[in-house]
Amino acid sequence: MKRRDFRRQKYPKSREEAGRVRPKADGRLKKVFDEIGVPEKAEFTPDPFQLKALEAIDKADCLVTAPTGAGKTWIAEQAIAKIHKKGGRSWYASPLKALSNSKYHEFSAIFGAQNVGILTGDRKENQDAPIIVGTTEILRNQLYDAMHHGVTLSTDFVILDEAHFLGDEERGVVWEETMIYLPARIPLLMLSATIGNADQIAAWLSSIRKKECVVIAELKRPVPLFPLFLHPSGTLLPLLSESRSKEKAQLSKKIGDLLKNRRSGSLSSRNLPPFGEILAVLEKYHLLPAIFFLKSRADCNTSLDLCRNHSISDSRRKDLKTRLDELEKSAPYISLHRQMEKLENYAVASHHSGQLPSWKLLIETLMTEGLLDAVFATSTVAAGVNFPARTVAFLNSDRYNGREFLPLSSTEFHQMTGRAGRRGMDKIGFAVAIPGKFLDLRLIAKLIYSPPLDISSQIQINFSMALNLLLSHSPEQIDDLLTKSFAAYLLRKKKENRDKRTIGNGSAHLRESFLHHLDFLAETGFAGKDGKLTEDGKWASRLRVDQPLIIAEGFRIGAFPGTDPALLAGIIASFVNEKETDDKIDKKFTPKKLIQAFFEVKKSLLPFAKLMFERGFEVRPLFLRPAAAIYAWAAGEPWERAVLVSEMDEGNLAMLILRTADNLRHIRSLAGVFPEASLTAAKAIDIILRDPVVPFDYPVVHPDKGEDKQKESPFIRGHQA
Repeated sequence: MKRRDFRRQKYPKSREEAGRVRPKADGRLKKVFDEIGVPEKAEFTPDPFQLKALEAIDKADCLVTAPTGAGKTWIAEQAIAKIHKKGGRSWYASPLKALSNSKYHEFSAIFGAQNVGILTGDRKENQDAPIIVGTTEILRNQLYDAMHHGVTLSTDFVILDEAHFLGDEERGVVWEETMIYLPARIPLLMLSATIGNADQIAAWLSSIRKKECVVIAELKRPVPLFPLFLHPSGTLLPLLSESRSKEKAQLSKKIGDLLKNRRSGSLSSRNLPPFGEILAVLEKYHLLPAIFFLKSRADCNTSLDLCRNHSISDSRRKDLKTRLDELEKSAPYISLHRQMEKLENYAVASHHSGQLPSWKLLIETLMTEGLLDAVFATSTVAAGVNFPARTVAFLNSDRYNGREFLPLSSTEFHQMTGRAGRRGMDKIGFAVAIPGKFLDLRLIAKLIYSPPLDISSQIQINFSMALNLLLSHSPEQIDDLLTKSFAAYLLRKKKENRDKRTIGNGSAHLRESFLHHLDFLAETGFAGKDGKLTEDGKWASRLRVDQPLIIAEGFRIGAFPGTDPALLAGIIASFVNEKETDDKIDKKFTPKKLIQAFFEVKKSLLPFAKLMFERGFEVRPLFLRPAAAIYAWAAGEPWERAVLVSEMDEGNLAMLILRTADNLRHIRSLAGVFPEASLTAAKAIDIILRDPVVPFDYPVVHPDKGEDKQKESPFIRGHQA
């Protein structure tokens, strides 16, 4: 191919043009591709950083930062085993229910099912077991309860997985609270792949817990990563210059020339590329399985239609069908999924938050077992889920944060590339840049060797925190707690560095916010002028939800339906919903009694909501549509009808139902004050948590666990280089 043609060629727009994509690789890649293969079996030997971490845990807290797949969980397993052998108890906290479920199965296999329990809100099993796996919110709530009752948390060791969630804008406050409230006698192990300021976090923890926090940092990936560029012609090229340095990565000359050539339309195509042909390129050079990170849910779904000319062998199709038949027994609804045909015939799938939890879990299971060639996903798959591949491919260099698209950060990029290269299954992993309108190649090149970002404090006062702290602390004691926040520590250090002396304690803004919340609690009768909770405040503290105070007011004035489980579920869903919605609903979808109950609740709570707004607190508007959707589902309507009423993607509706169930669980806990509402909430939970909403547990066969299982994996048989 001539140089000029090489520059100007575009992705084909149709299947008829697909012949233009011909698998080819730059000669410089031969040596790299020769490294592809499955590592030889060898007896496991701990890495030095793993042994150092275990040694540190014996005498101090420990923060371990190491790339994805480096073996951080092994450290936790060994530390738990040591505690368990002594008759002690351990708590393993993670940010995701799916990750908690996965660890629950792993630990049950290691330590015996009778020794492991799980607490995620959705599940509460064997809660008195010596080893508990659960979400960080549950652990934080247990700390609230322990402080309230004046007892210590019933555990001897705590692990916080995905510790970088400390900097999460929405949920970071839970991690920070947990670290502040955890008794110093309980050793703390934190695990993360992406923390830029680990030493700073360790210094903060050492200052508030009065014990050393040791940082164990491992920078080397267990599986090396090689970045590639896929030209629209089908030619694979090295993305970076051979003379690259980790301080300043440079694009290879050929790619730099492409970017300089303004006539080249190939780098700004608006069309999704022909994924069937791209899979053929990756398959020829043994780069499958792959995860393609795309911009939107719609792109993920559309990509499956572009894989129709991707073929798999009859034996692989049979293996995949056999496994699907097994998994469908746990969740019958998924057999009717509209993407099942592509999954069965092409071994490809899409994965995003708009899908049902049970479907996402199915895809994660198949990918983990090596049964899929490709998954088309949004960036949400990168966070915390064990979703390994040989290759990850980027088609855009930005990410939607729920409000707007922003350029990928180094932390987000490393979370994504952390999926490339499976320890024990790959000698090398690959990150492939596929050019398009939304891909900034220079940014991708820069991110490859950029360190993860520093984590900042996300702590903020809310009514749930204020109520629960006031259960066990005076306002003065709470002020002391706030001085222990990471936010206060960062501000103190900033002032020390600037002025060479400490000015104030750095928690003034938190104190002001707390006092503002306390004043409102006193004004509305949930607290007294002395700062102590009233009886109303005490039961309201049990509502550990996003809007505890306005829901508490609803029960206090008798606004909520008391005996109809479906009606209560629908009304509570309107408080859970966070997005504006179109409330122009066909009356045939909305029973009269729901409309009447909904507007009675709005009218009854309007004075309290106006007062909250006047005092400067957020008040979310209530919408009828989510209430109508949850009511339809709770009343026994088919899933398809509930989805139609909601005008949501299935996954969003399932999440609304799960969050509604979580709110109802907290209402259920008010049996001593509102026995009728508690009983109704319990019934409501039972009728809304049914297939296909509830994510089932699938038994997973890990192809990288043990020699025999690895030999049995159809992926290893069919795709080994």
